Amino acid sequence: MMSAPPPKLAATLAKRHLSMIAIAGVIGAGLFVGSGAAIKQAGPGVLISYAVAGVLVVLVMRMLGEMSAATPETGSFSAYADRAIGPWAGFAIGWLYWFFWVIVLAVEASAGAAIVHRWVPGVPQWTWALVLMALLTATNLFSVRSYGEFEFWFAAIKVAAITVFLLVGVAALLGLVPGFASPGLHNLTGHGGFLPNGFPPVVAAMFVVVFSFFGAEIATVAAGESADPVHAVRSAVRSVVWRILVFYLGSIAIVLTLLPWDDAGIAKSPYVAVLERIGLPGAGAVMDVIVLTSVLSCLNSGLYTSSRMAFSLAGRRDAPALLGRISRSGVPVAAVLVSTVVGFIAVFFNYVSPDTVFLFLTNASGAIAVFVWLAIAVSQLRMRRRLEREAPERLTLKMWGFPYLTWIAILAMVALLVGMLFDADARPQMALSLVVAAVVVAVGLWRHRTSSRVPAFTATSPGKDQ
Repeated sequence: MMSAPPPKLAATLAKRHLSMIAIAGVIGAGLFVGSGAAIKQAGPGVLISYAVAGVLVVLVMRMLGEMSAATPETGSFSAYADRAIGPWAGFAIGWLYWFFWVIVLAVEASAGAAIVHRWVPGVPQWTWALVLMALLTATNLFSVRSYGEFEFWFAAIKVAAITVFLLVGVAALLGLVPGFASPGLHNLTGHGGFLPNGFPPVVAAMFVVVFSFFGAEIATVAAGESADPVHAVRSAVRSVVWRILVFYLGSIAIVLTLLPWDDAGIAKSPYVAVLERIGLPGAGAVMDVIVLTSVLSCLNSGLYTSSRMAFSLAGRRDAPALLGRISRSGVPVAAVLVSTVVGFIAVFFNYVSPDTVFLFLTNASGAIAVFVWLAIAVSQLRMRRRLEREAPERLTLKMWGFPYLTWIAILAMVALLVGMLFDADARPQMALSLVVAAVVVAVGLWRHRTSSRVPAFTATSPGKDQ
């Protein structure tokens, strides 16, 4: 009697889930809170930082979209690097990405716990961190559809918040808000000019901005569990452009137009500062709810993405086979639990050793976003030529201006990494990230030399690692 085929990841994510997952990846707590640091650094010129970083992430997503539409996989860019560059590259990028997200779990759990602790101060903050982690672990363990459903509503709240902010901001600029005198465009140039601190801070602010955009690629990881991955990827990638233009550039432009860039409230929370200046009551409390939603969304996505990357690595024999096991409901339970446990350990270090161990962990993951983007660009450069030769019918979504825009993106990312070494604030992150990356790459090269595995790419099989 033939044995039953091994269970596969459940392809139960709907198109609406993928669309909102892509939105959730772009709109995070970094926009609502972290943007204040970039504004204080560069003034109105931060719009240049957001525009340049936005163009870069759009190009990266287009490249990733081309590969994902051709061969949708749960391992996404790690699987593509495995084939296009070599098994060592897929190993290194996969584990670096997993490491990044389990550290993000600790950061976001602690941030969410701080918000809830303000509401319920009688319960220790670390308890709330554990509760939030446990809640979203349960969500991810139940089914992939429950993850998608949670993320859909988290993203819907964030989109609604940004939309309301834009509408209120435009009304205030047009002088339609009672009791608020529109400043016109004076704040963009009237406080030291558009570049009050010169151009170097604009470049430095770009380091902060780039990491705000990291997460858009989650949609291509999740596409492997959708009923129609090719269509879902194409739809998500094509909508990245207007999301960045509207949600990031639009909302930051509103902030800078309604408030002077050097206003004291900007550094703390630019969106709260604007709403309070307009005169909306309870702006701080409302924004706390929205930021908590963003934190929960990031936790949800972090658990999902790290577990799927671990699952993909196991499928390519780059991680313990246990992580490749799937439950009857199509969930890689072991991968979810291992990622959660490591996240819990990182949360523990955040409370007992925030200035040593946890600081090292966060700094060591600081530049991984650019490493991942660079790997995506190099992979696309090589896979595109291979696809054109072996399976041109799969190129249903093409990178613009190939290969010129791909090379421009690669050079821009290399310049960004070099620039981080010359920035006092970014240098520790870059140095530690390079050390961690070097160790992981060395392990990957060693495994590649001692393994007989060869990355497969054929014109007849998309090579899904499910």
